[in-house]
Amino acid sequence: MLVILRALIVIPFCILVCLLGSVYCLFSPRNPRHSYTFGRLFGRLAPIFGLSVETRVNPPVKADGNCIYIANHQNNYDMVTAAAAVQPKTVTVGKKSLLWIPFFGPFYWLTGNILIDRNNKTKSRGTIYQIVEQMKKRDLSVWMFPEGTRSRGRGLLPFKTGAFHAAIAAGVQIVPICVSNTSNKINLNRWNNGHVIVEMMSPIDTSQYNKDQVRELAQHCHDVMVEKLAQLNQEVAQREANDRQR
Repeated sequence: MLVILRALIVIPFCILVCLLGSVYCLFSPRNPRHSYTFGRLFGRLAPIFGLSVETRVNPPVKADGNCIYIANHQNNYDMVTAAAAVQPKTVTVGKKSLLWIPFFGPFYWLTGNILIDRNNKTKSRGTIYQIVEQMKKRDLSVWMFPEGTRSRGRGLLPFKTGAFHAAIAAGVQIVPICVSNTSNKINLNRWNNGHVIVEMMSPIDTSQYNKDQVRELAQHCHDVMVEKLAQLNQEVAQREANDRQR
């Protein structure tokens, strides 16, 4: 019964946001401020799924600089858990196939996000330099999922190198964002699905790396995120154990 109630709230909400949001974006199509605005709106769905989300933006991101954010990608719930960490002037990078999702695809494009063809390596490489050009031209930050796919409970998967090529080419810092485990955590027929912590880590300087050290940079970022995710998952487990004892 509860899953039906949630569906009756979430599905119409998402369709309305995509439809009305697309109309709204037509007045200033692909303006990066739309990603921030509507990202926060989707983040408001977290309590509907029974999730208590704590977002830690630490340290505060400087408004006068841009960067590349990298986050772990677990499942579709990332849309509501990580959304509150999206910063102004930030767009995401997604698969070109997203464009064909009814309602959501056109809306995703109109909000200024970047679509790439991951199945075509030649085009994908060219897209990296387009991302760099757009970052410089439009003063953007970019949010990427370097795993390239949803991990679905398999831990932090190995990183693809696109985000790190772009960061080195653009001369910007990388800011890791870690979302504590949500795999096999959410039961849509349960009122309370526990805590999720989203933490923005300290920026990682890329100025000491060149294009021949991309994999080294990717591995360093992977290592610090694995360590942080373990800490967050332990903290969440302890907090939920304390809640059960009350």
